[in-house]
Amino acid sequence: MKTGSNLEKVFEAGKFAVTAEIGPPQSANPEPLIHHAKMLNGSADAFNLTDNQTAVVRLSSIASAAIIMKEGIEPVIQMTCRDRNRIALQSDLLGACAIGVKNVLCLTGDHQIFGNEKAAKSVFDFDSVSELYTFNKLRNEGLQPGGNVLEEKPEVYLGCAENPFATPYEFRATRLAKKVNAGADFVQTQAIFDMDMFELWMDEVRSRGLDKKTHILAGLIPMKTAGAARYMKNKVPGMIVPKRIIDRMKNASDAAEEGIKLCVEQIDTLKSMKGVHGVHIMAVKWEEIVPRIAEMAGLLPRPSFD
Repeated sequence: MKTGSNLEKVFEAGKFAVTAEIGPPQSANPEPLIHHAKMLNGSADAFNLTDNQTAVVRLSSIASAAIIMKEGIEPVIQMTCRDRNRIALQSDLLGACAIGVKNVLCLTGDHQIFGNEKAAKSVFDFDSVSELYTFNKLRNEGLQPGGNVLEEKPEVYLGCAENPFATPYEFRATRLAKKVNAGADFVQTQAIFDMDMFELWMDEVRSRGLDKKTHILAGLIPMKTAGAARYMKNKVPGMIVPKRIIDRMKNASDAAEEGIKLCVEQIDTLKSMKGVHGVHIMAVKWEEIVPRIAEMAGLLPRPSFD
């Protein structure tokens, strides 16, 4: 369906898409969002707004979307099942669409034990697959899980996340297939550092024809230090960082510059990888580097459909 989403238009035009990420602040102050929106405008096609990422309380993704849309950039709101039952999920979807949000990333959500409210009670009425299925039914038929039919269907472009590197590896493509069948229009992957292993996953994705049914955005995290690389290797579940990457960062005279160079090289590789339709740049607490990476990688200017 045509939703008016700029991200959808980029994919439909056959262009290599770029999305990036903006973390809402841990306060009610909108200024950090406004600052990042002004700084990042034009460097990507849409920008993810995380939903209480790692279960840490932050400004809501929907309120954040309203703020950055005033600055002329398109949001992708994340919506997790950790904090909402099916009533709240549907309500927030309708509310987001009512204020002009066109893109929603459906996520199960990080467990609350990782966050700053460990005593919180998680919901998990749905997982990301059932969330996608429900939202897809709402936009296509207006049909709610309880059987009610909406007076007007929401127009929304649906995305999901996938980790090609989580165990058991042999089921990752199967997991993606479930999400695609549930209605995922696009997919953002976990950060990739092992390109050979990612290519193996893409082989499985292509063999199932999933790259023809959805748009795959390969995830990238530009790193500032060798310590960050080691942390992701040793502390972040489902993250594979080869030793050669850590050594490269460790031996660099300027680790941050080396991290930028590495990210640009990864983008160059992904541009020519069959079935990859774009990149998702997650510059964690380093958002200002996104325009430079996009320029160095030959990704600017972004397509315009005005």
